[in-house]
Order: sequence, then C-alpha cells, then structure tokens
Amino acid sequence: MHALTSSSIRSSFINVSTRERSALVVPTDLAATDWERLDYFGWRDPKAPLLGFVVAEVDGAPVGLQLRQAEQPTRSRPQCSWCSDVTLPNDVVFFAARRAGKAGRAGNTVGTLICSRFECSKNVRRLDPPAYLGHDAAAARDRRVDSLRARIDSFFRDVRDGA
Repeated sequence: MHALTSSSIRSSFINVSTRERSALVVPTDLAATDWERLDYFGWRDPKAPLLGFVVAEVDGAPVGLQLRQAEQPTRSRPQCSWCSDVTLPNDVVFFAARRAGKAGRAGNTVGTLICSRFECSKNVRRLDPPAYLGHDAAAARDRRVDSLRARIDSFFRDVRDGA
C-alpha cells in the first residue's frame, strides 16, 4: 500500500457526509506506519468505539469507508471474512458499511465480519508451521496475502458500486 497523508485519508472516504468527513479523527502516527506491509489501513476512534475506518487502494487510488460495529456480539467465535485466519489471535466483530451515493442515503448497507482491530495484514503474513512434508509455507503466505487483497477489493467495490 502506498503511504497516505492525513488529507489524502480524509478525502478518500466515499460513504460519509461532508460533515462526517471533516470530523474524522485520523491517526497521528502515520509517519511510523509500515505501509509496505499493509493491504489496507484501519483504525478505531477511541471517542466513538463502535466506529471503524478503513482505507484501501482500489483501481490505484485510496478509497475510505466508515464502518459501524454491531452492538450485539456474535453468538459464537466467528472467522474474519477478510483474512480467514483460523488461529483467531484476536476478536472478530460484525461491521456494517453504508453504501456510497444514493443507495447509502436511502439506508442501504453491506455487512461483514472483520478483525476488530484490523490486524488482517499481520495475520496473513505470519508463517505457519509446515502442514506436511514439502509444504511451502512462504507460498501459502503469498496466497493468503493475495486472497486478502481480493476480498478487500470485492468488499470496497460492493460498497462503492452496489445498488
């Protein structure tokens, strides 16, 4: 992922109003972020604990989404829809994203299960122990990274282009 600035992050959001965009609390430690190891950039606003924000590159440009966490927890321990991590090192919660444009203004949303603190990029890059003799752990990791990027791209396009 390319390095982002506070202004490029703020201007990338497609499913918020102008007022919400200007009120976004963008993390201040952007210079310390390891952008090359991220497939998307996500954070939570401590003052609004049910909100999450994610920015990913879609068609070479940053696209940002505001997510709202469901207030009710899931009944069982779910698996993240983006990283599909089976070791579950973190909590996974249900997030809904308001669709962009007219559909979003009409109240249409898209939901998915995501790692609560947006650790997917870290999860897919972890080298797992060999599953069998001759298992190529690095190739398996690369496939997980590609799969994460495809799922993120699909979700962002669905929010942006969905009816």
